[in-house]
Amino acid sequence: MQFEYSYAGNTAVQHRGDSTELSFAPDVKRPPTFFSGELRQNVAFREAISALHDVVVSDLRFKPRDKTAYKAWAAQQEQVDLAAIAAQRQSVASRLKALREELTELEKESSRRMGPFYEARSRYFRYLYEKNRDFWFVLDPVITVHPDECFFECFSQDESSYGRLGASYEVFQNVGEFSCGTTNIDYSSPLYDEFQKIRSYKRTRFEVDPSGFTTRTGTDTAYKEVKIDLPDSWVRGFLQVSSAMALPTVRFTLHPMDVHNFLFVLKRHKEKKGPRSMRYKLAPGQPVKVVFEPWGTEVVCPRSVYEGEGTHDIRVWGRRRLGVLERLIPVARRFTVHLLGTGLPSFYVADLGDLSFTLGLSGWTANDWSTAGNFDLMAPRGQVDDFTRRRVFDALKETWSAKPEALASKLGLERGAVLGALSAWTQAGRAIWDLNKGVYRARELSREPLPMDKLRFANEREERATRFLDAGAVGLKVQPGTPDGSVELSGTVKEGAKVLRPTLRLDADQRMVFGECTCNFFQQNKLFRGPCEHLLALRLQHSRVSRT
Repeated sequence: MQFEYSYAGNTAVQHRGDSTELSFAPDVKRPPTFFSGELRQNVAFREAISALHDVVVSDLRFKPRDKTAYKAWAAQQEQVDLAAIAAQRQSVASRLKALREELTELEKESSRRMGPFYEARSRYFRYLYEKNRDFWFVLDPVITVHPDECFFECFSQDESSYGRLGASYEVFQNVGEFSCGTTNIDYSSPLYDEFQKIRSYKRTRFEVDPSGFTTRTGTDTAYKEVKIDLPDSWVRGFLQVSSAMALPTVRFTLHPMDVHNFLFVLKRHKEKKGPRSMRYKLAPGQPVKVVFEPWGTEVVCPRSVYEGEGTHDIRVWGRRRLGVLERLIPVARRFTVHLLGTGLPSFYVADLGDLSFTLGLSGWTANDWSTAGNFDLMAPRGQVDDFTRRRVFDALKETWSAKPEALASKLGLERGAVLGALSAWTQAGRAIWDLNKGVYRARELSREPLPMDKLRFANEREERATRFLDAGAVGLKVQPGTPDGSVELSGTVKEGAKVLRPTLRLDADQRMVFGECTCNFFQQNKLFRGPCEHLLALRLQHSRVSRT
């Protein structure tokens, strides 16, 4: 999926003895969106925008170790060993020595000739990383200006972390003219370095430059055209996390020192085997408890008491991503945690006073097929006709943000119909649920409508798996848990006149480690092309049953 942007130059930073001016270059292909104001809370803004940068560059996917040097040494050692064996034969010893010396000289000559190439390649990649790191980024952050606040949004490279920085207008003083809307901003590594220079004793001017929206000719070279080809999975992950924010959650608050203790445990330990989860143990009126597996380390949060209803034992994975919150701890008042359930997305909202930072985490860092079961977050949750959906969006666009109850009263609609329409717009990337203020906001992720028929499912098998569940054609049987924490699932899936019998096993980290099915797709491909729709349906049914 290709996104095209046009920037009126680059984002600029000007430093003077007593002031700093940050001028963001917006996408001029979008409706005019601009803002100007002087920061009052410099340090908090610096830490929050830096945490947002950490989300942008975050990539915690498994990276195999580079074994190039070892393989070269092993090949050379093999030659030495063979030479040693052959040297035992006196008849070829002298000839072997000469050949070995000749081979050594050839290797030295090869290294000498290839040396400039390797050095130039290393300098090139180092230059990209240090001077033009935007080539390493996936997508420039999105900024939205609303009547009560402006907020940045971004999604990580590994398609698992979402960041949102909201700044109410109390963060600024001497606010100038602004125009509400959503636009992309030109963002690069040097800009992050400039953020680190923000100080409380220096006046900092922040603006989304409105001058880029002036009339221009087609030959104007001051405009920078950017084309980014994003994988569908990246856009799908962004929309899934956005949709998950609007779902009911288990909610509680944490003291900043409790978050510090979580990160302290993770830094002091390194897991070598599963499960690699955090278990939140919640009981009404009791301090929040978190167990870190597989070590069994329990952290009790005496400053953070769970005030919700019912007891909960919720496991979340991908805990290393919480490191993004580390630099917010000194400036945060509290952290509000929203948990959807075991293996589902989770959200951490940092209260920074007039600033708020939301970190959204998908169920797992690696969102591959082994963790299938979360793709239904984008499934429709209420049938609403197109006319009603349009009315709801137009009403939301008038005020830019609103509660569902207010929209229902204004339009004379039932609250369920309004929520169904808002969910559809959220799934389409044109609205967002603000966890911090509890309102829906109009926010259009892209200039052109997203192809939802292409994004909803990763492949046809996921679509068919959802149809089986909607038709009630999936029977599930869960075998008792084993000492190692794995779970065996078996069941039936009715497909027309046929009854398929899938079986799978989940390990302690809820990953699919074994699967079998009687269908033709599995018999031909096993798991080399991913699970069949019947295995996916069984996995998804187990996820839904565990959630309720």
